[in-house]
Amino acid sequence: MGNPAVADLTLLDNPVWNAVTSAHRPLGQVRGLAARYQDDISPLAGLAEPTAAALADLAALVPSGRGVGVVSPVALDISATDWPTRDWQVLRAREVDQMVCETLTPQPTVSLIRLTTDDVPDMVDLAKRTEPGPFLDGTIRMGAYFGLRGDDGRLMAMTGQRMRLPGLREVSAVCTDPDFRGRGLALALVGAVAAGIVAEGETPFLHVKTENEGAKRVYEKLGFRVRRAVHFIVLRRN
Repeated sequence: MGNPAVADLTLLDNPVWNAVTSAHRPLGQVRGLAARYQDDISPLAGLAEPTAAALADLAALVPSGRGVGVVSPVALDISATDWPTRDWQVLRAREVDQMVCETLTPQPTVSLIRLTTDDVPDMVDLAKRTEPGPFLDGTIRMGAYFGLRGDDGRLMAMTGQRMRLPGLREVSAVCTDPDFRGRGLALALVGAVAAGIVAEGETPFLHVKTENEGAKRVYEKLGFRVRRAVHFIVLRRN
């Protein structure tokens, strides 16, 4: 079970564009050179190419005043004179590391809870408090999400599947309540979710802040490796 099927990893150079224009097409919107997830699912967006024309197409998909997070293989210099800067305000920009797991290291099995729409309020609350990345009421529609609850019913930790591309599934929303950290919950959850992806014949991948060495060490124990950095730019539509 440790070896996922061979997938075209070059699709991950531009993951949002390749997800929304393929396996996740029903969850998104595409216009010309731009693609994004539906408003209630995720703020993530992608461009077919890093050009002014693509950004103009994205502007047609984003309502005024709304933010969007563009994942790009290269930095977007929207300050260039030929870019439609009047449409956008840059809120922040950074690199994040993309990791893939081509050989999964098996972990002891754990009894996970399959989270449903009834769990969404607790999931959104945990994500707001731990900031694993954007998580909205409709994010659960992107894939299977799992969690662990304590004896008091609290959601201690959760992890699930976000972007889907041909042969590739993203592990995302890796978060643990601060009261329950240090118990190996993230390792158990990510290992179980990655194993489920491999069992379906797909390759797990994920994104992590470059400076988050602790998280990367956890993922490396499972067989993930850093593949490359991708650029993440948060824009607000004027």
